[in-house]
Amino acid sequence: MTVPAESPDTPPEPAVALASARGRWILLTTVLGSTMAMLDGTVVNVALPRIGEDLDADLAVLQWTVNAYLLTLAGLILVGGSLSDRFGRRRIFTLGVVWFAVGSLLCGIAPNAGVLIAARALQGIGGALLAPGSLALIQASIRADDRGRAIGLWSGFGGVGAAVGPFLGGWLVDGPGWRWVFLLNVPLAAVCVPVALRHVPESRDAQAHGRFDVAGAALGASALGLVTYALIEARSGSPAVMAAAVLGVLLGVAFVYVERRRADPMVPPDIFASRLFTAVNLVTLCVYAAIGGFFFLVVLQLQVVSGYSALAAGAAMLPTTLLMLLLSARSGELGERIGPRIPLTVGPLLCAAGTLLMLRVGPAASYVTDVLPAMVVMGMGLVALVAPLTSTVLASVDPGRAGLASGINNAAARVAGLLAVAALPLLSGMGPESYRSATQFDAAFGRAMLWCTGAFLAGAAVAWATVRSPVSKACHPQCHTYCAVSAPPLEPRERGDGTAPG
Repeated sequence: MTVPAESPDTPPEPAVALASARGRWILLTTVLGSTMAMLDGTVVNVALPRIGEDLDADLAVLQWTVNAYLLTLAGLILVGGSLSDRFGRRRIFTLGVVWFAVGSLLCGIAPNAGVLIAARALQGIGGALLAPGSLALIQASIRADDRGRAIGLWSGFGGVGAAVGPFLGGWLVDGPGWRWVFLLNVPLAAVCVPVALRHVPESRDAQAHGRFDVAGAALGASALGLVTYALIEARSGSPAVMAAAVLGVLLGVAFVYVERRRADPMVPPDIFASRLFTAVNLVTLCVYAAIGGFFFLVVLQLQVVSGYSALAAGAAMLPTTLLMLLLSARSGELGERIGPRIPLTVGPLLCAAGTLLMLRVGPAASYVTDVLPAMVVMGMGLVALVAPLTSTVLASVDPGRAGLASGINNAAARVAGLLAVAALPLLSGMGPESYRSATQFDAAFGRAMLWCTGAFLAGAAVAWATVRSPVSKACHPQCHTYCAVSAPPLEPRERGDGTAPG
């Protein structure tokens, strides 16, 4: 799709009132765009057992179904934000929506596992283009005195989407079939793109300059891809897998080398001069590795071992989402008053307790006595953790770099989830066919939950030992609800480097 370019001499359009018809259209298109990515993130895990059964796929295929998307999203999301700033936020947003929809269509009609995985990687590229622009369009288009309310509405609708996702995904898997989990994005895009082109004004960062860090993006994505491949295929022990692991590590070292010497790096090393920023990103790596592994395996456990339907497994996640939706704004305010150290320590400890409670979920598990307590404790841990973590990231750097800080933290969270989904089955001794056997999967699931518990405890220890500085009000209070549902969130500032979830 070609979007007409604006003359560089064209003055920016005046800010739009939210109450106007155009303001409501802007809100609608940004909500639709972020909802596409959010629904995809919440419903695909529910569909994994049925995908494996339909495509006669082993566990590695299910891992790649999740990780192909996370890999391209994590590797390119900072590039997507830079493209939005340079070439126009509406242009890159609409391109991302179209790209995401095409990838979704290919997922929905995939005849085999290879095509599905490739299409998921295409979806991730679309998400990297789409996600940074969603909230940035509100920031750039809506007038300042309406912006807080617009962000609040956007985050509220996002929370509703996150809450509906597990129900919708389970219903689609049990009803029309797992392919509709992906095909659902096509009609959403068909509404979103025309509305954006007709009603959303174009905007860009007039101060954007320098060349794109193509080498950094290529090295980072390649390193992640090779390490992920090596972790997923490590059971084979083949020379090719070992070579991929070594090459992935070497490319990671090369990425750091290149970033330290470029004039305009994708990840400026000097941003890590802030000890608080570095510490909070270490916490992010620990806790989001645990979160990614937890939710990847729990929906499999509920269906494979406990005999839940896809709809019931998806609905089992609802208490966590509702708690985050209802209480995270208050958690963010509390974190601003007492500082981040206690929330960032207590939150992971509660999550660790919720993970241990999942050890009680086995064959014929009762939802009320076995599953619900674990989900409630996990939800309370995420409530305590997520909004203060977001605020701390943004408060740890100069305000002018808040968008960059948010983007890096988002990338860290995606990378953590990517590596967890790749590594946990290996660490817990899951074989390629384990998810077809309730007995084998149940035993490996217990070991995996202990690894997740260890990651949460490590995050708590890092937070207690390293986080000291108080948090300033770096994030609009009304955005905390969305921050909690899909963390880490996008910061509503000049840059577009943040992202909604994928």
